[in-house]
Amino acid sequence: MKDISVIIINYNTASYTLDCIKSVIAFTDKVLNFEIIVIDNNSKKDDYIHLKNNLPKADNILLHRSPINTGFGGGNMLGIQFANATYLLFLNNDAFLQNDCLSILFKYMQSHLDVGVSTAQNYDEHGKHVISFDHNKGLRKLIFGRSFLEKNFSKNHPKRKKHYTNPITVNFVNGAFMFFRSDIFAKVGGFDTNTFLYFEEMDICYRMRKFNFKSVLVPEAKITHYQGASTGTSKPISKEGLLSYMYVIKKNYSYIKYLLIRIYYCLTFILKPKKWYLLSTILKGAHISESLKQNQKISF
Repeated sequence: MKDISVIIINYNTASYTLDCIKSVIAFTDKVLNFEIIVIDNNSKKDDYIHLKNNLPKADNILLHRSPINTGFGGGNMLGIQFANATYLLFLNNDAFLQNDCLSILFKYMQSHLDVGVSTAQNYDEHGKHVISFDHNKGLRKLIFGRSFLEKNFSKNHPKRKKHYTNPITVNFVNGAFMFFRSDIFAKVGGFDTNTFLYFEEMDICYRMRKFNFKSVLVPEAKITHYQGASTGTSKPISKEGLLSYMYVIKKNYSYIKYLLIRIYYCLTFILKPKKWYLLSTILKGAHISESLKQNQKISF
Protein backbone atom coordinates (compact mmCIF):
# COMPACT_ATOMS: atom_id res chain seq x y z
CA MET A 1 0.00 0.00 0.00
CA LYS A 2 1.24 3.47 -0.88
CA ASP A 3 1.23 6.47 1.43
CA ILE A 4 -0.79 8.74 -0.86
CA SER A 5 -2.79 8.42 -4.06
CA VAL A 6 -3.17 11.76 -5.87
CA ILE A 7 -6.23 11.79 -8.11
CA ILE A 8 -6.51 14.46 -10.80
CA ILE A 9 -9.35 14.91 -13.31
CA ASN A 10 -8.68 16.25 -16.78
CA TYR A 11 -11.42 17.68 -18.97
CA ASN A 12 -10.22 19.56 -22.03
CA THR A 13 -7.47 21.31 -20.07
CA ALA A 14 -4.46 19.05 -20.61
CA SER A 15 -1.91 21.87 -20.28
CA TYR A 16 -3.16 22.61 -16.75
CA THR A 17 -3.12 18.91 -15.88
CA LEU A 18 0.47 18.49 -17.04
CA ASP A 19 1.62 21.55 -15.04
CA CYS A 20 -0.28 20.29 -12.01
CA ILE A 21 1.50 16.92 -12.22
CA LYS A 22 4.86 18.66 -12.60
CA SER A 23 4.23 20.62 -9.39
CA VAL A 24 3.42 17.45 -7.46
CA ILE A 25 6.60 15.76 -8.67
CA ALA A 26 8.77 18.83 -8.10
CA PHE A 27 7.70 19.56 -4.52
CA THR A 28 6.98 16.14 -3.03
CA ASP A 29 9.65 14.52 -0.88
CA LYS A 30 10.87 11.34 -2.57
CA VAL A 31 10.68 9.59 0.82
CA LEU A 32 6.90 9.49 0.41
CA ASN A 33 5.53 6.53 -1.49
CA PHE A 34 2.93 8.20 -3.69
CA GLU A 35 1.17 7.70 -7.00
CA ILE A 36 -0.62 10.03 -9.39
CA ILE A 37 -3.81 8.79 -11.02
CA VAL A 38 -5.15 10.93 -13.86
CA ILE A 39 -8.73 10.45 -15.01
CA ASP A 40 -9.54 11.93 -18.39
CA ASN A 41 -13.24 12.73 -18.17
CA ASN A 42 -13.94 12.14 -21.87
CA SER A 43 -12.10 15.19 -23.17
CA LYS A 44 -11.95 15.99 -26.87
CA LYS A 45 -9.60 13.62 -28.67
CA ASP A 46 -6.94 16.28 -29.34
CA ASP A 47 -6.77 17.24 -25.69
CA TYR A 48 -6.59 13.63 -24.54
CA ILE A 49 -3.85 12.79 -27.06
CA HIS A 50 -1.83 15.84 -25.95
CA LEU A 51 -2.18 14.69 -22.34
CA LYS A 52 -1.27 11.09 -23.13
CA ASN A 53 1.75 11.98 -25.25
CA ASN A 54 3.20 14.44 -22.74
CA LEU A 55 2.47 12.62 -19.50
CA PRO A 56 5.69 11.92 -17.56
CA LYS A 57 6.73 8.29 -17.98
CA ALA A 58 6.90 6.73 -14.53
CA ASP A 59 5.53 3.63 -12.82
CA ASN A 60 3.66 5.76 -10.27
CA ILE A 61 1.83 7.91 -12.86
CA LEU A 62 -1.28 6.31 -14.36
CA LEU A 63 -3.77 7.58 -16.95
CA HIS A 64 -7.29 6.24 -17.42
CA ARG A 65 -9.87 7.59 -19.84
CA SER A 66 -13.60 7.51 -19.14
CA PRO A 67 -15.94 6.95 -22.11
CA ILE A 68 -18.31 9.52 -20.61
CA ASN A 69 -17.95 12.76 -18.68
CA THR A 70 -18.84 11.65 -15.17
CA GLY A 71 -18.40 15.06 -13.50
CA PHE A 72 -16.36 15.88 -10.40
CA GLY A 73 -17.62 13.22 -8.00
CA GLY A 74 -17.93 10.52 -10.64
CA GLY A 75 -14.47 11.17 -12.04
CA ASN A 76 -12.87 11.02 -8.63
CA MET A 77 -14.79 7.88 -7.68
CA LEU A 78 -13.51 6.30 -10.88
CA GLY A 79 -10.00 7.29 -9.83
CA ILE A 80 -10.14 5.61 -6.43
CA GLN A 81 -10.82 2.27 -8.09
CA PHE A 82 -7.17 2.33 -9.13
CA ALA A 83 -5.90 3.71 -5.80
CA ASN A 84 -4.40 1.80 -2.90
CA ALA A 85 -3.09 4.21 -0.29
CA THR A 86 -3.48 5.36 3.29
CA TYR A 87 -4.45 8.83 2.12
CA LEU A 88 -6.27 10.19 -0.92
CA LEU A 89 -5.60 13.64 -2.36
CA PHE A 90 -8.25 14.89 -4.78
CA LEU A 91 -6.45 17.68 -6.59
CA ASN A 92 -7.95 20.03 -9.17
CA ASN A 93 -5.87 20.18 -12.31
CA ASP A 94 -5.84 24.00 -12.04
CA ALA A 95 -4.21 23.83 -8.59
CA PHE A 96 -0.41 23.78 -8.35
CA LEU A 97 1.68 23.01 -5.29
CA GLN A 98 3.88 25.78 -3.86
CA ASN A 99 5.61 23.56 -1.30
CA ASP A 100 5.68 19.94 -0.12
CA CYS A 101 1.95 19.85 0.67
CA LEU A 102 1.81 16.06 0.63
CA SER A 103 4.44 15.63 3.34
CA ILE A 104 3.00 18.46 5.45
CA LEU A 105 -0.52 17.02 5.42
CA PHE A 106 0.66 13.43 5.73
CA LYS A 107 2.49 14.31 8.96
CA TYR A 108 -0.42 16.41 10.22
CA MET A 109 -3.01 13.70 9.63
CA GLN A 110 -0.78 11.04 11.15
CA SER A 111 -0.79 12.97 14.43
CA HIS A 112 -4.43 14.17 14.35
CA LEU A 113 -6.55 11.06 14.13
CA ASP A 114 -9.84 12.97 14.56
CA VAL A 115 -9.35 14.78 11.24
CA GLY A 116 -11.02 13.17 8.22
CA VAL A 117 -9.96 15.69 5.59
CA SER A 118 -7.51 18.57 5.43
CA THR A 119 -6.69 21.20 2.84
CA ALA A 120 -3.95 23.64 1.87
CA GLN A 121 -4.05 27.43 1.90
CA ASN A 122 -5.06 28.77 -1.53
CA TYR A 123 -3.45 31.65 -3.41
CA ASP A 124 -4.48 32.96 -6.81
CA GLU A 125 -2.20 33.17 -9.83
CA HIS A 126 -1.05 36.62 -8.68
CA GLY A 127 0.05 35.34 -5.29
CA LYS A 128 -2.95 36.84 -3.48
CA HIS A 129 -4.39 34.94 -0.51
CA VAL A 130 -7.85 33.58 -1.38
CA ILE A 131 -10.54 31.68 0.52
CA SER A 132 -9.76 28.03 1.24
CA PHE A 133 -12.90 26.93 3.13
CA ASP A 134 -16.53 27.89 3.57
CA HIS A 135 -19.50 27.72 5.93
CA ASN A 136 -22.53 25.54 5.38
CA LYS A 137 -24.90 27.36 3.06
CA GLY A 138 -28.01 27.30 5.23
CA LEU A 139 -30.84 29.78 5.74
CA ARG A 140 -28.88 32.02 8.11
CA LYS A 141 -26.06 32.33 5.62
CA LEU A 142 -28.45 33.09 2.76
CA ILE A 143 -30.44 35.68 4.70
CA PHE A 144 -27.78 37.38 6.83
CA GLY A 145 -24.60 36.65 4.89
CA ARG A 146 -21.22 35.24 5.85
CA SER A 147 -19.94 38.42 7.52
CA PHE A 148 -22.84 38.43 9.99
CA LEU A 149 -22.23 34.80 10.93
CA GLU A 150 -18.47 35.32 11.27
CA LYS A 151 -19.02 38.32 13.55
CA ASN A 152 -21.78 36.90 15.74
CA PHE A 153 -21.13 33.14 15.62
CA SER A 154 -17.36 33.08 15.21
CA LYS A 155 -16.84 29.77 17.02
CA ASN A 156 -18.51 27.79 14.23
CA HIS A 157 -17.90 30.36 11.50
CA PRO A 158 -14.21 31.38 11.42
CA LYS A 159 -13.32 34.30 9.16
CA ARG A 160 -12.75 32.97 5.67
CA LYS A 161 -10.64 35.91 4.49
CA LYS A 162 -8.25 35.82 7.44
CA HIS A 163 -4.70 34.70 6.69
CA TYR A 164 -4.22 31.87 9.21
CA THR A 165 -0.88 30.56 10.41
CA ASN A 166 -2.15 27.64 12.51
CA PRO A 167 -4.55 24.81 11.57
CA ILE A 168 -8.22 25.64 12.00
CA THR A 169 -11.36 23.48 12.00
CA VAL A 170 -13.91 24.53 9.37
CA ASN A 171 -17.33 23.46 8.06
CA PHE A 172 -15.99 22.29 4.74
CA VAL A 173 -12.77 22.66 2.78
CA ASN A 174 -12.16 23.89 -0.75
CA GLY A 175 -12.83 21.15 -3.31
CA ALA A 176 -9.69 22.07 -5.27
CA PHE A 177 -7.49 20.27 -2.72
CA MET A 178 -9.00 17.61 -0.45
CA PHE A 179 -6.62 15.37 1.49
CA PHE A 180 -8.66 12.47 2.95
CA ARG A 181 -7.92 9.65 5.30
CA SER A 182 -8.85 6.84 2.89
CA ASP A 183 -10.60 4.64 5.44
CA ILE A 184 -12.85 7.53 6.50
CA PHE A 185 -13.54 8.45 2.88
CA ALA A 186 -14.67 4.84 2.38
CA LYS A 187 -16.67 4.80 5.61
CA VAL A 188 -18.87 7.73 4.55
CA GLY A 189 -19.30 6.34 1.04
CA GLY A 190 -17.04 8.74 -0.86
CA PHE A 191 -18.43 11.41 -3.16
CA ASP A 192 -22.11 11.32 -4.05
CA THR A 193 -22.10 10.77 -7.81
CA ASN A 194 -25.70 11.97 -8.16
CA THR A 195 -24.28 15.50 -8.41
CA PHE A 196 -22.34 16.42 -11.53
CA LEU A 197 -20.52 19.55 -10.35
CA TYR A 198 -20.31 21.59 -7.13
CA PHE A 199 -21.11 21.17 -3.43
CA GLU A 200 -19.51 17.72 -3.22
CA GLU A 201 -17.22 19.06 -0.48
CA MET A 202 -20.09 20.50 1.57
CA ASP A 203 -21.90 17.16 1.32
CA ILE A 204 -19.02 14.86 2.23
CA CYS A 205 -17.71 17.06 5.06
CA TYR A 206 -21.22 17.12 6.53
CA ARG A 207 -21.36 13.32 6.40
CA MET A 208 -17.94 13.05 8.06
CA ARG A 209 -19.05 15.28 10.94
CA LYS A 210 -21.82 12.78 11.66
CA PHE A 211 -19.00 10.30 12.39
CA ASN A 212 -17.17 12.95 14.48
CA PHE A 213 -14.39 13.60 11.97
CA LYS A 214 -13.19 17.15 11.41
CA SER A 215 -12.38 19.18 8.30
CA VAL A 216 -9.25 21.30 8.78
CA LEU A 217 -7.31 23.99 6.94
CA VAL A 218 -3.56 23.49 7.42
CA PRO A 219 -2.10 26.81 6.17
CA GLU A 220 1.50 25.62 6.23
CA ALA A 221 0.64 23.74 3.01
CA LYS A 222 0.22 26.19 0.12
CA ILE A 223 -1.13 25.96 -3.43
CA THR A 224 -1.75 28.28 -6.36
CA HIS A 225 -5.30 27.85 -7.63
CA TYR A 226 -6.41 29.23 -10.99
CA GLN A 227 -10.01 29.36 -9.81
CA GLY A 228 -12.57 28.30 -12.37
CA ALA A 229 -10.03 27.33 -15.02
CA SER A 230 -11.12 23.70 -14.94
CA THR A 231 -14.86 24.42 -15.39
CA GLY A 232 -15.32 27.99 -16.61
CA THR A 233 -18.46 30.06 -16.00
CA SER A 234 -21.75 30.19 -17.90
CA LYS A 235 -25.49 30.09 -17.30
CA PRO A 236 -25.58 26.26 -17.59
CA ILE A 237 -22.73 26.01 -15.06
CA SER A 238 -24.53 28.40 -12.67
CA LYS A 239 -27.69 26.33 -13.01
CA GLU A 240 -25.69 23.19 -12.28
CA GLY A 241 -24.46 24.75 -9.04
CA LEU A 242 -28.03 25.50 -7.97
CA LEU A 243 -29.18 21.96 -8.77
CA SER A 244 -26.32 20.43 -6.79
CA TYR A 245 -26.89 22.74 -3.83
CA MET A 246 -30.60 22.02 -3.60
CA TYR A 247 -29.93 18.29 -3.90
CA VAL A 248 -27.43 18.38 -1.02
CA ILE A 249 -29.83 20.41 1.15
CA LYS A 250 -32.76 18.08 0.49
CA LYS A 251 -30.59 15.03 1.11
CA ASN A 252 -28.95 16.08 4.38
CA TYR A 253 -31.42 18.43 6.07
CA SER A 254 -35.12 18.60 6.89
CA TYR A 255 -37.74 19.02 4.19
CA ILE A 256 -38.86 22.23 5.89
CA LYS A 257 -35.39 23.71 5.47
CA TYR A 258 -35.31 22.64 1.82
CA LEU A 259 -38.74 24.22 1.26
CA LEU A 260 -37.81 27.49 2.99
CA ILE A 261 -34.65 27.78 0.91
CA ARG A 262 -36.68 27.23 -2.27
CA ILE A 263 -39.04 30.02 -1.19
CA TYR A 264 -36.07 32.29 -0.44
CA TYR A 265 -34.62 31.71 -3.90
CA CYS A 266 -37.98 32.26 -5.60
CA LEU A 267 -38.33 35.65 -3.93
CA THR A 268 -34.75 36.77 -4.57
CA PHE A 269 -34.72 35.59 -8.20
CA ILE A 270 -37.90 37.56 -8.93
CA LEU A 271 -36.12 40.72 -7.72
CA LYS A 272 -32.97 40.02 -9.77
CA PRO A 273 -33.59 40.07 -13.55
CA LYS A 274 -30.16 38.51 -14.18
CA LYS A 275 -31.36 35.44 -12.25
CA TRP A 276 -34.70 35.02 -14.02
CA TYR A 277 -33.29 32.18 -16.13
CA LEU A 278 -33.06 30.16 -12.88
CA LEU A 279 -36.58 30.92 -11.68
CA SER A 280 -38.33 28.05 -13.48
CA THR A 281 -35.68 25.64 -12.18
CA ILE A 282 -36.28 26.55 -8.53
CA LEU A 283 -40.08 26.63 -8.98
CA LYS A 284 -39.96 23.04 -10.25
CA GLY A 285 -37.87 21.96 -7.26
CA ALA A 286 -34.40 22.15 -8.81
CA HIS A 287 -34.39 18.43 -9.48
CA ILE A 288 -31.12 16.83 -10.63
CA SER A 289 -32.96 15.34 -13.60
CA GLU A 290 -32.17 18.73 -15.19
CA SER A 291 -28.44 18.25 -14.60
CA LEU A 292 -25.86 18.41 -17.36
CA LYS A 293 -25.09 14.85 -16.34
CA GLN A 294 -28.20 13.73 -18.20
CA ASN A 295 -26.83 15.13 -21.48
CA GLN A 296 -23.54 13.22 -21.51
CA LYS A 297 -22.88 10.87 -24.42
CA ILE A 298 -20.54 7.91 -24.62
CA SER A 299 -17.48 8.57 -26.76
CA PHE A 300 -14.50 6.24 -27.03
